[in-house]
Amino acid sequence: MMIFPAIDLKNGKCVRLLQGKAEEVTVYSDNPVAIAMQWQEQGGQFLHVVDLDGAFSGEPKNREWVRQIISSVPIHIQLGGGLRTLLQIREVLELGVDRVVLGTRAASEDFVRKALREFGAEKLVVGIDARDGKVALSGWTEQTGLNAIDLAKRVFELGILRMVFTDINTDGMLIGPPLDSIRRLCAAVGCSVIASGGVSTLEDIRKLRELKLSNLEGVIVGKALYEKKFTLREALRD
Repeated sequence: MMIFPAIDLKNGKCVRLLQGKAEEVTVYSDNPVAIAMQWQEQGGQFLHVVDLDGAFSGEPKNREWVRQIISSVPIHIQLGGGLRTLLQIREVLELGVDRVVLGTRAASEDFVRKALREFGAEKLVVGIDARDGKVALSGWTEQTGLNAIDLAKRVFELGILRMVFTDINTDGMLIGPPLDSIRRLCAAVGCSVIASGGVSTLEDIRKLRELKLSNLEGVIVGKALYEKKFTLREALRD
């Protein structure tokens, strides 16, 4: 199971939010490139980068930092946050991003179809962000009545090969991942799933592995690494 260290960008800084709340922000570094190099030096193979300003505003805001990260570390990057047009997706892929995460726009079947035709399934990841089982959009500020598993099934049927599942209630809380929710989502779709939210200890990562879900590809880890609960090297070795 892969470990994806997270880099969340806000106003050019590397931050973490509690449950996605913009006002509950902790700044960990004003140099995201240095953080990316740190994860690369500890053995990271794939970074999960989120443009939080883009997620809230609806258009990318930290593209220059993304460009600098890409030019500074020789590892893969998946990027989300504010990517809501085909042009925006094309531009970040041309920067060198390996995969693009569709969040808000994933709720539109027509847009997902167009993106799949334009870029191919290997370049696209759908972000399923849920609060109490219901999908949240627009940087998690817009709560919908759409069931997360229903959305996951829908985009899988359209041809999506990979999705990130985030339980908003656990994100940044260091209370452990939502194992039951992850199990249900993985059972509902045949594509790869990356879990996100709640990891606080190496034991949490072991519990995810012990689920023995063949399509659970990996887990995104953020605050636990920044708070030095364990190192990325330890997580990869465990």
